[in-house]
Amino acid sequence: MADLLNIGLSGLSASKSQLSITGHNISNVNTPGFSRQDASQATRTPQFSGAGYVGSGTTLVEIRRSYSEFLTSQLRSSTSLSSDVEAYKTQIDQLDSLLAGSTTGITPSLQKFFSALQTAAEDPANIPARQLVLAEAEGLARRFNTVSDRLTEQNNFTNKQMAAVTDQVNRLAGSIGSLNDAIATASANGKQPNDLLDARDEAVRQLSTYIGISVTPQDDNSFNISVGSGQPLVVGKTVSQLKVVPGLSDPNRHEIRFVSGGSEQGITSQITGGELGGLIRYREEVLDSTMNSLGRLALAVSDQVNTQLGQGLDLKGNVGEGLFANYNTEALAKLRVSAFSGNESNIQPELVITDTNLLTNSDYRLEFDGAEYTARRLSDGKAMTVSPSIPGSYPATLTFTDPNVVAPALPRDQGFELVLSAAPEAGDKFSLQPTRRGAADVRVTLDQADQLAFAAVASGQSNLQNAGTGAISQPDMASAPSPIDLNVLKTAFGSGLSLTATANSDGTFTLTGADSLPSGWAYVDAKGDPLVDGSGDPLAPTLQSGKTNTVRLAYTATPGGTYQFDFNVSGIPQTSDSFSLTYNQGGVSDNRNALKLVDLQSKQTVGVSFDADGKVLAGASFTDGYGELVERVGTLTAQARMDSEATGAILKQATDNRDSLSAVNLDEEAANLIKFEQYYNASAQIIQVARSLFDTLINTFR
Repeated sequence: MADLLNIGLSGLSASKSQLSITGHNISNVNTPGFSRQDASQATRTPQFSGAGYVGSGTTLVEIRRSYSEFLTSQLRSSTSLSSDVEAYKTQIDQLDSLLAGSTTGITPSLQKFFSALQTAAEDPANIPARQLVLAEAEGLARRFNTVSDRLTEQNNFTNKQMAAVTDQVNRLAGSIGSLNDAIATASANGKQPNDLLDARDEAVRQLSTYIGISVTPQDDNSFNISVGSGQPLVVGKTVSQLKVVPGLSDPNRHEIRFVSGGSEQGITSQITGGELGGLIRYREEVLDSTMNSLGRLALAVSDQVNTQLGQGLDLKGNVGEGLFANYNTEALAKLRVSAFSGNESNIQPELVITDTNLLTNSDYRLEFDGAEYTARRLSDGKAMTVSPSIPGSYPATLTFTDPNVVAPALPRDQGFELVLSAAPEAGDKFSLQPTRRGAADVRVTLDQADQLAFAAVASGQSNLQNAGTGAISQPDMASAPSPIDLNVLKTAFGSGLSLTATANSDGTFTLTGADSLPSGWAYVDAKGDPLVDGSGDPLAPTLQSGKTNTVRLAYTATPGGTYQFDFNVSGIPQTSDSFSLTYNQGGVSDNRNALKLVDLQSKQTVGVSFDADGKVLAGASFTDGYGELVERVGTLTAQARMDSEATGAILKQATDNRDSLSAVNLDEEAANLIKFEQYYNASAQIIQVARSLFDTLINTFR
């Protein structure tokens, strides 16, 4: 009887445990990370009787969870990748809308500014038209400022979000360390603490949404978790920390540091995956270069417009004033250089823009080893040639050239120079950002419409007494210092530079001989080199009668620079026909410089490279330069959206794969409830039979 009773009791106990496990599964159907559990049963040790071994019931051997390390690891990596892409996409969607918007982008303001210039050029004496130019220039400057402010806000948001995400990483790392300790303790009896394991897996999965991680299982069932290039964030119950600090090279660009014990190391460039990886990737791939590209465009616009205005005359006959503020003030030059926080010296170099045509959209890093300077362009990691790399004395001015060019391009100056008041200490480093603040600092300073220099400085005319049909065009100032010096020009032209034609029998003609030109004047070629004969003597060009001939004259003043003028001579001049070039005194109705300002809209002035002959090999106009920026961001945005769809599908598949094995199926659990209830009832019947047999036996002896 006792054997039968024990068998029934073992069935009751096993069925009750199975019902408890089933109930546990059902109650945790909505618990994140919960893995369905089941129990394995085995027979108890049988008892030997004369006829053989008789079974003694059942027992639970193990309570298992439906779990696959492969599927869990796949879900973890998919979660990390998806979070990375989503963080990247969220930020770049905002940037794409900002840059490409018809009301928020730069292009509409550029078009309005040049449209106003075109209107003013049609009637250069019209004051309201000139005032419209000033208004549209102010609107363009504000648009640059506004877009720059939005980019700065996005950078600040990135810094704050990095700090918030890092706090979550540290919180989850602490939870995982505590769970590791509890699991190791609970596993000492050789059994798996299923609920603790599920809680840790869920914490690890949540951690992977914030940062890419590597998980290494240990013999005691604990997990070691590393980030970056192998930095141990969690080792057993020991937990390290991440913290966000202002960047060593740029305090506005926060970095991630790994803190273990008393030591720290920067790991920003090593972090991939998760929301943190996506934010860092967006900042490095898109935000930094966009701020630089926008700044380069703002610098180019202000420089080219100011330079052209400085080569013309205003309504009062004065040299044109700059429309935009000077971008090379001492304060702005210092803001373009950041000394690394660990530098020994406290010098503050100044970065001066020398040629906006040559600026790139990259930052640079300058290092000093105690004797020599080295520099590297950060966008592509290429080393720059620093000249002089070993200054003989201080103050010193360093220039930067890219030798990594493909023929026929020449080694490319980077468009800026660095002024150092004294020598740094050995090991000092500096971050150079030539264009980062360009859009934030651009502003309009000219407030008088009559000071817009729309008139050219020289005019040309033919002598009314000429016998031939020769004609001279209005001279175009091909190059000159900016601003020009009126005293130099008045001296150069005097009462008028007269050029006399001499016709030749072969259908050609020449103008006044080079040796007969006034002092300082010379005929030059397209590159500005003097025309000379085989003996090296100055030479006048030979021109074709009946055709349009371009002549370039240069006037050199010491001091004062060189002024070059292009003009065309056409028709068939006769000997002794004369032409004159004069200073355009009070050119009120002259619009030639205004037309040059309008031409800047389509002129290649951004990111220009030249060959040995001075020919432009590559470059973009203002509109094209901004269009390239918008196109690049738009392409990256489209790619991010496709990546989001792809990683979302991968994550869903990984989640479904994991759930197909580990998730609770209520239909299946309902069936198990019925099944184990019947098992329980059957075991109770065994006990009832044992009781009946025992009662019959007792009654026999009454």
